[in-house]
Amino acid sequence: MQFQSQVAEQSGVQAMEWCGSHLRILDQRYLPGQQVWVECNDAAEVAEAIELGVVRGAAAVGIAAAYGIALAAQRIGHTDDWAAALEIDFTRLGRSRPSAANLAWALRIMHDRLRRPGADVPEQLAQAAISIQISDLEANRTMARLGMQLIRRHQRQSQRLMTLGNAGALAGGGYGSALGVIRAAHGAGLVEQVYACESRPGDTGEVTAWELAQDQVPVISHVDSAAGQLMRLDNPSWVVVGAERIAANGDVINTVGTYTLAVLAMHHGLRFMVVASSSTIDLTLESADELDLASEALEQGMQPLLDVTPADLIDVIVTEKGIVERPDESRIADLLSHRRLH
Repeated sequence: MQFQSQVAEQSGVQAMEWCGSHLRILDQRYLPGQQVWVECNDAAEVAEAIELGVVRGAAAVGIAAAYGIALAAQRIGHTDDWAAALEIDFTRLGRSRPSAANLAWALRIMHDRLRRPGADVPEQLAQAAISIQISDLEANRTMARLGMQLIRRHQRQSQRLMTLGNAGALAGGGYGSALGVIRAAHGAGLVEQVYACESRPGDTGEVTAWELAQDQVPVISHVDSAAGQLMRLDNPSWVVVGAERIAANGDVINTVGTYTLAVLAMHHGLRFMVVASSSTIDLTLESADELDLASEALEQGMQPLLDVTPADLIDVIVTEKGIVERPDESRIADLLSHRRLH
């Protein structure tokens, strides 16, 4: 991979840029101190960027993987059997971050395009990847509106919110899921202050604070262990987070610390909102109990990046298809039977 430094625009920053012959990814490992761009020229380099944490956020990972397949097709040029020719690339990208439900979802879309190949398959796949990115942006804006309406429904005056991890513009196609809701709420005059947990060990909360500050949203970054005390003293009304994956029963897999915030929120009477596109929901996963996160934690030196928040601690899940209050298996299934609301 070739590394290039570039100053990103102060507004509308994006996680990646499709350049036709290559993919440029903003390296989130250096944020907010430096803005370094990584140039990926093939699927293997995209997979490496995902594995190294250059690109973060489940939706952004899925979008990057889709562009990785488009790059792989460009390098092949022409073949009579596209599925066979790209099999290694699909496998390589699929293994880059298996915890992200959006990754498998995006790769399925790209694979489906190969079932009806046109005259120019590389261009067809590039357009499919672009469509995935645009669709994610549209979903984020819909979720932002729905989440903002929920916040306003419960309290019309300006209020304090808390978030963890980074579910902003850099975690997907733009605007953000959880941060999209916070941005929309701020635009509606509903935000007095945002508390952003630093979110160790990944420190993704620093990126969240950076994103919000660029949009003039009042934000304070704080150590994770201060969350309970802030809830007790400053009485925020909502905790708003994203999701890496959502099980069929509504359990949420997300940045480690989400579970702790949910328990604290319940104790202090705060509402707990999860914002994620419907592609994050994995119906093949009946509950998060099926995941072996304990083994992953051991492999990560007991510094896990993810944890599980049981559905019964969650007040509402917001998706582009609608909202699910007090999520459970039947309500999740009903949600997925609906068409998108925009």
